[in-house]
Amino acid sequence: MATYTRANAWNSGGTFQNSDLLWYAKGVGEMQNRKLDDPHSWWFFAALHGQVVTPEVLKDPPAIPWKTIPSPPSVPTTPLPNPKLSDRYWDQCQHQSWYFLPWHRGYLTALEAHIRAIVISLKGPATWALPYWNYFGGENQKQIPPAFTEHTLPNGSPNPLYVKARYGPKGNGHVFVEIPPTAQKSLLDRVFAGRNNSVPPGFGGPVTGFSHENSDNGGVETNPHNNVHGFVGGPQEDALMGYPALAALDPIFYLHHANIDRLWAVWNNDPTHTNPTSPNWLKGPVAVGDREFVMPMPDGSEWVYTPVEMSDLAQQTYTYDDLPKSPQLAAAFADRLKRLGAKADSAKITKGGPVTTEEHSELVGASEPALVIQPKGASTSVKLESNVRRKVAASLAAAAETSAPDRVFLKLENVRGTFDPAVLSVYVNLPSGAAPAGHPDLLAGTVGLFGLKGASRVDAKHGGKGLSFSLEITDIVDALHLKGALDVDSLHVDIEPQTELPAGTQITVGRISIYRLGR
Repeated sequence: MATYTRANAWNSGGTFQNSDLLWYAKGVGEMQNRKLDDPHSWWFFAALHGQVVTPEVLKDPPAIPWKTIPSPPSVPTTPLPNPKLSDRYWDQCQHQSWYFLPWHRGYLTALEAHIRAIVISLKGPATWALPYWNYFGGENQKQIPPAFTEHTLPNGSPNPLYVKARYGPKGNGHVFVEIPPTAQKSLLDRVFAGRNNSVPPGFGGPVTGFSHENSDNGGVETNPHNNVHGFVGGPQEDALMGYPALAALDPIFYLHHANIDRLWAVWNNDPTHTNPTSPNWLKGPVAVGDREFVMPMPDGSEWVYTPVEMSDLAQQTYTYDDLPKSPQLAAAFADRLKRLGAKADSAKITKGGPVTTEEHSELVGASEPALVIQPKGASTSVKLESNVRRKVAASLAAAAETSAPDRVFLKLENVRGTFDPAVLSVYVNLPSGAAPAGHPDLLAGTVGLFGLKGASRVDAKHGGKGLSFSLEITDIVDALHLKGALDVDSLHVDIEPQTELPAGTQITVGRISIYRLGR
């Protein structure tokens, strides 16, 4: 049975009346008083995720150097730890990887242990646990909890949770999360791990080795993870939450990731969902001779952990106060059959419809050449291969309980650039001159470019191929089919930045492709 319960940060209005937030602030403040080379300091912990402070990283920084971050917080850049210590601990974050969720679960556990030790030393509750920010909890909870916007604590001292370089989606300091209708689609992902350069990407991300900067984003990392980073940081170069090498300096980072961790637990609530069983996942990247996951603990020890130890929430010392049921695949499949005009007997539908080992992806069409994203966006056409398009149409026409119709995905491939905080909305067949907000049914998805600069570097481990995102457009294609409008040579795609990109921003999409997933 869990010893600790992580509760909603918006309890008591998200203010310091919520004692979880008040004690968190006190713990963060104590960690911020420690030196950079102290494994128990706020700064050392931020560098576990990523950093721009060591000479090697400063040669080609993936974000602005820590020394230029506007205060507060006042970020130290000395003294640097012994290189053996920084090599052991720093720059561990896992992104675009099937290790994304287990690594971050361990990271939160270690940070939580440090804060709890401080809370106890200050005569606070021994049961303190890290709160989570549930931006899906209703209109008011889209706002950052007010405790993070106050300049001072109730006693008048500076508030360690307040960050200057946290600008919000409009860049005006009003921090909220614009949750699109597609934000929780990842909870319907049928598998945990996909494959790089394939669809679907899986809920947890593609199969990789140690992945500090990779390519393909998994479902929950695409949305809501990346989007929230971009929305909270805002469209500025120094936005802390906008860049992996800066993000963990912002105290809201850990509450955001607590909610991502909670969504993993919700996904696992569906009995048809299973985490990977491959030894290369269970043991972590050390299984293939790469780095192991390791955290400094408050008692001075180090904790080496593996994904299998993180895989089941019941194995952890904590739980969440709210773990709703995961959306059921069978119900979603039945609803889709009904929309397509097919009979849907839910008693005959299991695991979201018939999924066989023969199911595979096939390219339906792709754009060319590379698309340059202008400050206000860009558009292109994706030419469809007629024979494959007819396969999609035939599968929709034959939809039945025993014959699952194709699912269709739009993929943004090899997105490269230097501006991580950008958030892009992707629309399919938006009428010319129409306002995107008036056509939510044509929204393929919204992607945040968190980690873009690092993934675009040609000297990086993956050769600068940038980021890739898979967005399911099955509902849009179903609607076209029902209107008799699927017999076309191409689909039109619009990419709209949530906020106009700064002048001089360089972002390109190598290719926009459309895939069918079926038999």
